Amino acid sequence: MIKGISILRPAGNAAAYERLSGFFRALGFAPGKGWQEENSRGASFMAPLGNLEFVDGHFPSTADLLIEVTSLDSIHQVAEAWLRAHAVSDKSGDAAVSRLSPISETHWKSRIFHVEPEPGFRFSFWAWSDPVKGKPVALEGDLSAAGMKFAIIVSRWNAVVTDRLLEGALDALLRSGADRSDIQVIRVPGAWEIPAAARASANTRRVDAIVTLGCLLRGETAHYEAIYNEVARGIGQSQQETGIPHSFGVLTCETLEQALNRAGIKAGNKGFEAAAAAIEMVSLHRKVQQGGPA
Repeated sequence: MIKGISILRPAGNAAAYERLSGFFRALGFAPGKGWQEENSRGASFMAPLGNLEFVDGHFPSTADLLIEVTSLDSIHQVAEAWLRAHAVSDKSGDAAVSRLSPISETHWKSRIFHVEPEPGFRFSFWAWSDPVKGKPVALEGDLSAAGMKFAIIVSRWNAVVTDRLLEGALDALLRSGADRSDIQVIRVPGAWEIPAAARASANTRRVDAIVTLGCLLRGETAHYEAIYNEVARGIGQSQQETGIPHSFGVLTCETLEQALNRAGIKAGNKGFEAAAAAIEMVSLHRKVQQGGPA
């Protein structure tokens, strides 16, 4: 029944709001939807894992908000650079950079530092001293698209849906660090033509991944079944034979309303999700070829 945990802190004023949101953006936190109303606004940031913990006994010396990271030294460097770039004196006259503690060892076999990007807002960042502690024994891709090249194959048929999918895919790629010049958008008449265009693009070897976007509505004939099966088979075959990751963003829906909901109206944007999958697969391929994490 529980879906998530949110911690709300009033920033106090517009300047503090901008500094705090800018600090967490600089650290690479995934931005949430946030909100903008007449009398208030909110900047939200997402984390892949959240814990609500209660302590009995010796309480660790941390801030109320404790953030686990994978590379503590890198986060400390980014935090220090941000504080220096935004160096101002607080009410006590201390320079902003003095509100960053050095990294220290804890009694619970971890390393930690504390930072106060805005007076009154103290956060603790930590990581296990054992590099594999708390991590799954698995190789995973990262969601950083910097330096990657993509082709987006999008059908014009049902453009009211596919244009929304395209917007979502571009948003995911650009938000993740891809350069606009490294994204090629290829439009085809309909879903049937997607596999051929994907294969042609993959054969050039000028892209790292291909995002396929289309929309098929069932209607009242068997035409839908025949098209969908061949489109799925063709995209999968192109990926397997070329070795270039192909992400699948071709919607197969009963009605136009269902398709619109999956293109960003209610159920998320499948174009965004397909692009994110493409980024992760490129990263994973590179790690596998290198023999381990990059």
